[in-house]
Amino acid sequence: MDPQKFSRKLWSARKQLILMLAPLLLLPLLFVVPPKEGKCLYVVLLMAVYWCTEALPLAVTAMLPVCLFPTMGILPSKKVCPQYFLETNFLFLSGLVMASAIEEWGLHRRIALKVLKIVGVKPAWLILGMMITSSFLSMWLSNTATTAMMLPIANAILESLFGNLETLKENCKDKNRSEQKNLKEVRKEAEYQMKVWKGFLISIPYAASIGGTATLTGTAPNLILVGQLKSYFPECDLINFGSWFVFAFPLMLLFLILGWIWIAFLYGGLNTRKHDEREAAEAKAKAVIDEDYKKLGPIKFAEGSITFFFIMFAILLFTRDPKFVTGWSVFFTKGYVSDAVTGVIIISILFFFPSQCPSLCWWFDSRASNTPYVPLLSWRKAQECVPWNIILLLGGGFAMAKGCEESGLAVWIGNHLQPLAQVPPAVAVILITAFIACFTEFASNTATIIIFLPVIAELAIRVNVNPLYFMIPATTGCSYAFMLPVSTPPNSIAFASGHLMVKDMVKTGFVMNILGILCVSLAMNTWGLHMFSLHTYPDWARPLNMNTDAQ
Repeated sequence: MDPQKFSRKLWSARKQLILMLAPLLLLPLLFVVPPKEGKCLYVVLLMAVYWCTEALPLAVTAMLPVCLFPTMGILPSKKVCPQYFLETNFLFLSGLVMASAIEEWGLHRRIALKVLKIVGVKPAWLILGMMITSSFLSMWLSNTATTAMMLPIANAILESLFGNLETLKENCKDKNRSEQKNLKEVRKEAEYQMKVWKGFLISIPYAASIGGTATLTGTAPNLILVGQLKSYFPECDLINFGSWFVFAFPLMLLFLILGWIWIAFLYGGLNTRKHDEREAAEAKAKAVIDEDYKKLGPIKFAEGSITFFFIMFAILLFTRDPKFVTGWSVFFTKGYVSDAVTGVIIISILFFFPSQCPSLCWWFDSRASNTPYVPLLSWRKAQECVPWNIILLLGGGFAMAKGCEESGLAVWIGNHLQPLAQVPPAVAVILITAFIACFTEFASNTATIIIFLPVIAELAIRVNVNPLYFMIPATTGCSYAFMLPVSTPPNSIAFASGHLMVKDMVKTGFVMNILGILCVSLAMNTWGLHMFSLHTYPDWARPLNMNTDAQ
């Protein structure tokens, strides 16, 4: 057979080959690693291979511990199955349901257009407006939904600013007649407009990825950190919605501003040269934004209600136990009320609160229609909008962490990480963030953090460093995937528009990755250091450390 044809056949059957060959190639681990640790390592690496190659759907791979841990004698099913719906999953679910209610009534679109009205229509300010809006929405909605919603708005504004994209491309390519002065000007202006167009499109997925790091519910890796902390260090209660927001929101703002400066500089948004045609186009773009906002009409009762419950959701989560002041949780039995309880209380109200303003007159008006009232959110809508596969993925991560802990695999890995004790902790933070950010360019950020967080926790214990000092940068870093279209769903959506090239994302994303790594390092060694007392080894990590040494 022709080698080229054979290679194509191999490529088309790659997933089936990985499914069959990976378990066989990993079998030697069962004989060279201590029995229980070897079995757990076998399952962990098998899941890592399936996750990174997507030989199986991510959620299906996440359920492998339910099959393999009990049958291989690693962990009984009564300990594995509960990991798939811990309180962390309920917090994530409450955030997703709140997001689906916001999308149902179009509140996100009103917020986006209002921000764009405020920032103005100069290219640099519009890019900033896009980034602010995308990052804010992705703190509460999924990064993918935010990007999918913002891109059509961006395209409408760009068309009003610069006209038809195909005409722009033609003007950029018109080299034959570029000797004429006026045509040279046309071409130069078209190239500038194409650069700005790319800057707009690329800023949206990047801002969505950055914004998701600011809240615990903004992206799955943040919740995996909380869940694995509870598994490895049950006494650690430092990370909750409020304390994470106080740490991560300034980091998000800093990175967003630096990212905006870089994108605006790279794509011509900082060009302030006066141009009559540009001023006319900007006036037209402003009219488009104003018209779109006017079409939304006055705020409806449902929108106002969702806004109220959304604000309550954020305030109650933030003030439950923010650590720097006494939260409202002190009015309840200690340890009973968590972020999950708060979130579920608020979203439960959405399923019965009316979407139309109730009226007492209805009871006394015999001619009024007797149609049933419509609540702010129906269960059918929630089912459609909630990505249940991500909840299974979270559960798979928690099950894997539990298996590593119970089997002793975490300790075994820690024993082999001792040489890394020579690396200064501040340098280790940069290296960990850089490694995770690079790895997640090719794999799901959720799968990445599930695989590496137990190893990083054990590394911190071995080098006698506060585990949060290594675990927080790893968690944040796995959201910084900017270089490739396949790195994140938002990147893929922006790339699928057909206006961006891979080299655009690599060129922009490489510097974004460096900026992100430096911002995380700065945050960890300044306000993060004092917030979480990272300069001392905590008591909540000592019992595990003692057990580790004993073994």
